[in-house]
This record gives sequence, structure tokens and C-alpha cells, in this order.
Amino acid sequence: MIKHAVKRWDIFCKIVDNYGDIGVCWRLSRQLANEHSIHVRLIIDNIHVAQKIISNLDISKPMQLINQVEIVASACLEKKQVNPDAVDAVIETFGCGLPEQYLKQMRPETVWINLEYLSAEKWVSGFHAKPSKHPTLPLTKYFFFPGFDENTGGLIREKDLFKQPESFLNSEETQLTFWKKIGAEATTDLKISLFCYPQAPVKKLWDALAITSKPISLYLPFNSTIDELVCIKKDFKLNVGEILKLGNLTIHVLPFLSQDDYDLLLLGCDLNFVRGEDSWIRALWAGKPFIWQPYIQADDTHLVKLSAFLDFYLSKANPQNKTLIYDASLNWSGYGHYQSNRLNSDIWQQLIDAIPKLQRHGEDVTRLLSQQPDLATKLVIFSENLQRNQV
Repeated sequence: MIKHAVKRWDIFCKIVDNYGDIGVCWRLSRQLANEHSIHVRLIIDNIHVAQKIISNLDISKPMQLINQVEIVASACLEKKQVNPDAVDAVIETFGCGLPEQYLKQMRPETVWINLEYLSAEKWVSGFHAKPSKHPTLPLTKYFFFPGFDENTGGLIREKDLFKQPESFLNSEETQLTFWKKIGAEATTDLKISLFCYPQAPVKKLWDALAITSKPISLYLPFNSTIDELVCIKKDFKLNVGEILKLGNLTIHVLPFLSQDDYDLLLLGCDLNFVRGEDSWIRALWAGKPFIWQPYIQADDTHLVKLSAFLDFYLSKANPQNKTLIYDASLNWSGYGHYQSNRLNSDIWQQLIDAIPKLQRHGEDVTRLLSQQPDLATKLVIFSENLQRNQV
């Protein structure tokens, strides 16, 4: 644990869509509070949506303490129940913007950080921690970029994160209890988790998996976009507990999972399809093979981010596995000519056959990244240094 001068932080979260923003903010808030003894006030614009991630959140209470984090509905700002007078650092997540009245009350010495989205693009390290002065107020905002390079802000990683895989994977009883808890039977099938945006070619994937040479159980956690997914059968309803058999593929619709349970699902599966940011990083820490679908952006900008990550992740992979993951990933996210019918059974059968080698590669990347300081630690050190320089 770092001993530091910053004791009170405000973190602003605007929930744009789905649960990625609040997922990242909640993990970071808990870590700062529990590992760095910071009084964190998490200010959320939509506590109704946030309740899906913070399961014990009482939406009738505009202010409450959960897991050592003070949760505050943004409506409290309008009622002047929240002010920045005693705040040492303000984290504006993903360019969500700070209320004008709040900005006017901020002290010039307050550390103001805009926490950006995660990217593996090479330009990120050059822009990390750069200042930007406010045009009219005596305030400076710093742009903090999470990343995979040592010269970036790092990745969210709790200090005891790697104790969980060890205790889970080494205990058959713990695994059986987990599968029962989420309403799924333990099975010897190859296990795949699927969490994606509706643009993904889900039907083609399911068709391909149905004719693979191994029995497969696919687990579909319930989420806000599940109804938009393309179904194979018109009479198949995406309701919790539903099971659909298609050849060698068995699809299980799971309930909405807590962050902790979703992390265990990633550990319990042999291959994970993930999306956005929060599930992407948790899949990386799980050390299992995974296919990442970035958030869809105009002009195929998301595919630039995908390619940048694949360049990093596969930099030390053998040529055969590198080509396989590139093909599967670019097919899944609809890259140029990959939008054709090249999403076929051959690609996914090859991917399944390569899982043992891909897992060894994933474990190597995870081990390498775990040697770097984590995001929360880097935020604390950065804030300390700024405050020290102001003295």
C-alpha cells in the first residue's frame, strides 16, 4: 500500500450505454478505497443502471456508502449537496465532463485527471499525462491513458487478483458450487463464454460451432443487448435458463452476472468472447484464449484499435497462432473483406484445436503485464507527484 497525501477523491461516471463505464469506475473506486485508503466519492448520473453492477445499491438513497466507496447520485450536485472544496483529486472518466458549477468551485491545486479509454495504439504513450489548461478558470486537466506499455497508465489490477484463479481452478468443489450458483450444470464439454455487441456475426459462429468435432457448451450471460442478437431458431427465446442444442453445440442462457461471478466464468471457460473494456481486461487477466470485439465506431476506427491490440498481444506468438487469432478477430469484428463468408467452421475448428497452445501464450502475456504497476497505483503516484510539485 502506498502512503500518500491525497485523501479525498471524486470520480465522475456518465453511463453512456451498456455497463462498461460503470464497470470500470466501480472496480477502480473500490481499489482506490480499499487498497490505498482514499475516501472515494463516486458520482453517477444514472443510479438505476448502476444498480446492475453495484447489486446492493439502494436507488431510493441519493447518497450511501458501499464497500468503503461513497456512492452519490449526480442530482445531489444540483442541490448543492456535493462540492469540491475539500477534494484533493477529481477523476473525470472517459471525457464525461464536469458540471460547470462544480468546476467553478474547484481549487487550483486540485488534481484534475481525465481518465481515457484503454487503447494499445502507439500514439497513446506520447499523449499520456499531458496537461491542458482550462480556457477561463485557473485549472489544469491531465489526460491519463491506461495502456499496455510501461509509459502509459497501466491496467486495472487488484493486488490479490491472482489468488482467485489459483483457489478456483484448484478446487473441484468450488467450481461445482459456482456452476450451480449461475444455473448451469458442470460439464466436461469445451466451454465458451459469449459477451458481444449485436453487430457480431453470432448466427454464423453458432452454425460453425454446431459442426465442430468436440462437444461445446456456450454460456451467454444476460445483458442489455442480448435481445438484439441474431438467433438461429425463431422459437428460441433468450430467457434466463433456456438451453438450445444445435449439433455439437449447447447454448446456455445465464442470468445477469455480478462482476465477481463474471470473472469466475472467464476462468471456468476455455475460450472467451469479450467486448468493450472491462470484460476485455478481465479476460486478459484470466489467462485464457479470447476474442475481443471493440466498441463499434464510425469509419472503422474500432478496427484500428483492434489491430493495435493484436499487434501487441501476438508480438511473441508463433506465426500459425498469430494468423489464426488475427483471422478470427477480424472476422468477428467485420473487417473489410473479412465481412464475407470467411467466418466458417474451418477457422473456429482450428481455433478450438489450438486452445492449449493459445492458453500458454495468454498466460505468458498475463505474466508479463502483471509485472507492471497497475492503474490505481499509477494514478496515486501521479497525483502525489503533482501535489508535491505544487508545494
